[in-house]
Amino acid sequence: MKRFEWRDRIHALDAEADCERIVTILGSHEFPWDIEQALGLALYRTYAVPSIGELLARTKEFTSRTQHRYDDTALILNDILEHGFGPGRGRDALRRMNQMHRSYDIGNDDYRYVLSTFVVMPVRWINDLGYGWRRLTEHEIAASTNYYRKLGRHMGIKDIPETYAAFDELFDAYEREHFAYTDGGRAVSDATLALMADFYPAWQRPLIRPFTQALLDDRLVRAFDYPEPSRAWRVLARTALRLRARAVRLMPPREEPRLARQSPNIRSYPDGYDPNRIGTFPQGCPVPHDLATVEVPGTGAHVPAPGQAIGPAAGRHAPVPRTEPTAAQPAEPSER
Repeated sequence: MKRFEWRDRIHALDAEADCERIVTILGSHEFPWDIEQALGLALYRTYAVPSIGELLARTKEFTSRTQHRYDDTALILNDILEHGFGPGRGRDALRRMNQMHRSYDIGNDDYRYVLSTFVVMPVRWINDLGYGWRRLTEHEIAASTNYYRKLGRHMGIKDIPETYAAFDELFDAYEREHFAYTDGGRAVSDATLALMADFYPAWQRPLIRPFTQALLDDRLVRAFDYPEPSRAWRVLARTALRLRARAVRLMPPREEPRLARQSPNIRSYPDGYDPNRIGTFPQGCPVPHDLATVEVPGTGAHVPAPGQAIGPAAGRHAPVPRTEPTAAQPAEPSER
């Protein structure tokens, strides 16, 4: 298989009709590591919006169950992408996500902003910052935009931007207007940075937080009231990622897909999971009748009890275990 064969296959597809297939190729063959990092930073940025950061802090999901929240988010989004919007795991995952969101008073403008981060951040990471082994093409950007517009419609979001340029404008305008420090947003940010460090061997962890913070733009640093990263860390972090991109460019193309559920960073469900049985069940949110739960103190929400991620429904929804990386799917940090 030639190095640019996936790109050529993508360009033989339609950016609207085949947007799901194109985004799957980009996320599982061409840029699995890059898009995972970009989408992680996309969600991280949303903590700096006071209405979002404070809500996430009140749920305690990101501060007391950080690993579970990380896993649940990644797995639900993975199932939607991997299985599509039709009946089955994809639709079940979408329904589970919508159940959680609709249990809270979240404004449409916040939904639109969060959706914009998913559209914009991969392009900025790969193209604008130069961290991708090649640039995303306009055709690929259009397909990704179409995919997230489709996801947004399934989430019931109104007034979704129609083009990448419109998403890009919304992204910057919303952050300029709304980014501000809150104790809740800072607490969620600190917990997330601690989790990121925990993904690495103990001897590397003291370096991970300053390295990660060096990748944050000034707008985000100010919103969380973090010290300004030193110029040395800024240069080191950006240079390291650009050198990595050059190295990946010399590697053979990834023939076997690398899906988000295969990440070694996802640790909560080693025996598999049913998308109906993960996440949180806030007050008023329906709970499967056979799912044992425990209450999150001070929130009124319930979460699945240990060992409940599969349950009797596994016969209908075959559990999907985390696949250990193989030679064709190297683990972090050499993951490309």
